[in-house]
Order: sequence, then structure tokens, then C-alpha cells
Amino acid sequence: MLVGPVFNREITTTPRSWRLYLSRAIYVASLFGLVLTAWLILIGSQEVRGLGDLARFGSAVFALLAPIQLAMAIAFSALLTAAAVAQEKDRRTLDLLLMTNLTNAELVLGKLLASMLSVLVLIVAAVAMLVLLTLLGGISNAQVLRVVAVTLTSAVVAGSLGSTIALWREKTFQSLAMTTLLLVMWLLAGELIAAGVFGDVWAGIPAKQWASALTPLHAMADAVKPLQTHVAALAWCGGPVTLFLIVATVVAVLLNFWAIVRVRVWNPTQELERRKPASGLQKSVAEGSATKAKLRQSRAVWDNPILWREICTWAYGRKIVVVRIAYLVVFAVCAAALVASLGEASEATARYASPIPAAAKPLIPLLVLGLVLVNALAVTSLTTERDLRALDLLLVTDLTPKEIVYGKLGGVFYNSKEMLLLPIGLSVLLWYTSHMSTENLVFLVLSFLVMNGFVAMLGVHSGMTYVESRTAVAVSLSTVLFLLLGIAVCMRMMLAFQSSFTYQLQAFAAFMLGGVAGLFLALGYRNPSRAIEIASFTTPFATFYVITSFLQGNFGAAFLVTVATYGFATAAMLIPAIDEFDVATGRTTGQDH
Repeated sequence: MLVGPVFNREITTTPRSWRLYLSRAIYVASLFGLVLTAWLILIGSQEVRGLGDLARFGSAVFALLAPIQLAMAIAFSALLTAAAVAQEKDRRTLDLLLMTNLTNAELVLGKLLASMLSVLVLIVAAVAMLVLLTLLGGISNAQVLRVVAVTLTSAVVAGSLGSTIALWREKTFQSLAMTTLLLVMWLLAGELIAAGVFGDVWAGIPAKQWASALTPLHAMADAVKPLQTHVAALAWCGGPVTLFLIVATVVAVLLNFWAIVRVRVWNPTQELERRKPASGLQKSVAEGSATKAKLRQSRAVWDNPILWREICTWAYGRKIVVVRIAYLVVFAVCAAALVASLGEASEATARYASPIPAAAKPLIPLLVLGLVLVNALAVTSLTTERDLRALDLLLVTDLTPKEIVYGKLGGVFYNSKEMLLLPIGLSVLLWYTSHMSTENLVFLVLSFLVMNGFVAMLGVHSGMTYVESRTAVAVSLSTVLFLLLGIAVCMRMMLAFQSSFTYQLQAFAAFMLGGVAGLFLALGYRNPSRAIEIASFTTPFATFYVITSFLQGNFGAAFLVTVATYGFATAAMLIPAIDEFDVATGRTTGQDH
């Protein structure tokens, strides 16, 4: 079998704990819980009189679940495959695989499918839920088939992208960041095409249908529609959705083909090329440079050597500059869209209407992307140290817990300064152009900084708590993604059923209790404490209050609760890390269970 050896190795040697099966059950239960929550909100806001109301409800819930499943499939396929391959490189086990008689195809495809197996299982498991919705009416089996096909192909493309970049790049953070940034660029390209930035018609086909044929979000928006309308130019392939499936399949094949061709060139040839000794004139020049370097005064290390290493050295690899350039490209696109929207927004609707007005929608991707990248940087700052066995050296030094924890956090914020300052700069631009009040600017900036502190500490906490790098990365990033997606889903459902926020609290209660359980399993199961228990219990309910307050215009209350809730959650993870310091006690170096 083409992918047999590596795939079998991953399946048979990776421990299958109860948390893995529980996560799959929680995912399916969450989808079912969303359906029940929407049903409770529906019957609380209006009377269900007949089959037509049931059909409209089924269609609305189907349109809600499909993008959620797509977002989760793309995010986890990309990040899990990138983390799995990067871990092999950090632990130097990829070099051992390259010395075997495995072919390049067996290595690349086997690692890809093994890393994506859990995501593929979740997609297949959710098919039953989508099929059940057809019993309500308003949804056809063809719609379900299109949605599942778009989800699977998008997940394969995202996973192939993560695997290829991880095989190419040196450090785990570089792989995660580049994968995330390229996915964001892919999605932004779809928005630009649909908006007609590159022209309203290409080859006789409207730009919106090109966006559906090239990007997953627009393809999913077409897939959930009961009637497929398209121009005659796309009749040969059956419409934009079918064309997207073809394009996505071709892209996935090309990515894996490129990885198969280059895997032995990237690994470990690049590293050996850098270490190869020079000869002749180059050797003489190198010896002269080395002599001059010895005469120079060595660099003084700060009182906190961890912070000095994070800031003054290439701790995350020299190619981190590529990550920053890619982020600047995303920022330039979002900033251009924001400036264009400022000219289109009218004073009546733009002035002081909301802390994030309609003109500021291009700012949202930057805020979300910043949170994900800061979290990825924080968790990999510790997992990389452990995989390289450098953490063991730190534990035998006289470094204090404060120096290690604060040094890591300081390095995270320094290396992600562009992701913090540039979105704040755009927020100031909105305030300067009178599209945001001074009060709301303060609320937005401080809330953004508090949330970045939370996700940074969450990454450090996960990196200290979980021995397995893939587990630490998965727990940390999945917590952030579930938080962001949960907020988006709640806001969308509340906007759809705005008649009674009081009744919505009752409907969302079970959904939030699931969030309590998931948050505690992620943060406090391996290292329980009373503060983490309180934070896990209060955070979902407080977040619900923040959303309702935001939608009702109580921005001050939303700001105060956000700062208090996530500030306390940050302290609940920070204080035990310093006072007890699980890494120093040796518990995190034991066997993972």
C-alpha cells in the first residue's frame, strides 16, 4: 500500500487515550446541541404552526452548521498536520525515516493521512447529523452531499498545505504561522474576487461565481443553497461548487507532488549545506572572520537570560522574517479594504454606532489572526524547547520560575509586536476619522490586549502541562478556535432571534455547560486548581453576558466583564506556573497519560 508503513506506524504507536474519543463525542454532541439550542430559541420567539416552519428551521440550521464544520475542518487539518510533521523534525526522527527504504510518497502521504485521520473521522461522523436534518424538510440529500464534498476537499487542501510547509520550514512556529497566514490569504482572496476588485466578469463568468469556484467559504455558501444557478460557461462542470471540487483536488495533488519531489532536498540537505566546511579562498576568509570575531567583545546577557535569548537571538529561526512579511501582506490587504470602506460609509451610520462599526469589518480578520498567531508562538516556545531537550538544561540551572515564565511571555509579545501594534493602529485610524468614539477605542484596545495576554498565557500553560507537542499545540489552538467560533455562532444565532435575550440564556445554558466541561478538560484536568475551576465555570457564562451586552449596546459592561473574566483566567494559569512551577517539579517530564 502506498501510504502503509508510515500510516501504520502512526496508528499503532500513537496512544489512544480516552480524551481522543471524548473529543469526538463532544464534537458531535456540540453540533446536536446547536440544533437543540436553535430549536429552543425558535419556539421561544415564535409559534411553529406547520411543516413550512419546520422546513425553514431545518434550512436555517443547516446553513449554520455547514460553515462551522468547514471552519473546524480547515483549521484543524492544517494545524494538526503542520504540528505533526514539525514535531518529527524537532525530535530529529524525520532524519531516521529518511534513512529507511521508505519512498518519498510513502513518507509524505502516510504522514498526511495519519495526521488528518481524526479530522476525517469527525467529518464522517457529522454526516449523520446533517442527514437527520433532511427529515425536517427544506434540505435535499444533494445539498448534504455537496456540503460534505466541499468540507472534505477543503480539509485535504488545508492538510496538504500544512504538511508541505512543515516539511519545508525549520521551526514549528514558522510552520504553524505560515500555514495560518496562507489560509487567511486564500480566504481574503475570495472576498476580494467576490467584491469585484479584480473585475466584475472574467471570461463571461461573474466574479462571485469565480469566488465560489476558487475559495471554500463562497463554495460552501453555494453548496447549502437548494437551487444551483450558474452561467452557461460553467455548464460543462455543473456549476461553481463542482468547479471548486476540481480546483481543490488539483491543488491538493500539486502540493503533495511538490512535497514528494522536494522532501529529501529540504531535509536534511539544507542543514548539511549550512554546516559544510568552506575550502580555498572561502576558508581563508572564514578563518579571518573568526579571528576578528574572537577579538570582539562578547555580547552581554541580561539579568533574565531567557528574555535575552528570545529577543536578541534567532530563537524561532532566521526565516521568521518570512512570517512577518506574510503578515504584513495580510495587513496591507485589510488596511486597504478598511480605507476603502471609510470612504463609502455614511456619517449617519458610521459615527459612534458601535465599537467595531461596519466600516471596520476588515479589522476583524487581523484581530482574530493576531490571537491565533500569538497563541501558536507561546505554545511552541515551550514545546520546541522540550523536543530539542533544551528544557532539561534549563531545569538544572539556577533560573527562577519567574525568569522562565516571564521571559517566555516577554519574548512572545516582542516577537508578535506587529500583530499587536498594527491592528491598534487601524483602530486609532477609525477613531481619527470619527468612525469610533474615544470611549469605544479605549474599550477595544484594552480588551484586545487582555485577550492577547490570555491566549499567550494559555499557550505557555499548555506547553508546560502536556508532554506531547502535538497534544499541547492541539489543546492550545483548539481552545482559542472554539472560543472564537463559539462567539461567532452565538452572535449569529442571537441576531437571528433577537426577540428575547432572557429566553436565550435558558436555551444556551446547556451549550455553555459543555463549554465549561471542555475548558476545564483543556486547562485544569492535568493540573487542577481551585482558580482554574472557577475560571472554567465562569468564562462561558461571562462570555455570553459580554455578547448580549455588546448586541444591546452596553459596551462599558461588556468591556468590564471581558477584562475581569479573562484577566482572572490569565492569573489562574500564571500564578501556579510561577509559585508551583510544574516544569521544575518534574511532573511534565513524566509519562503522558
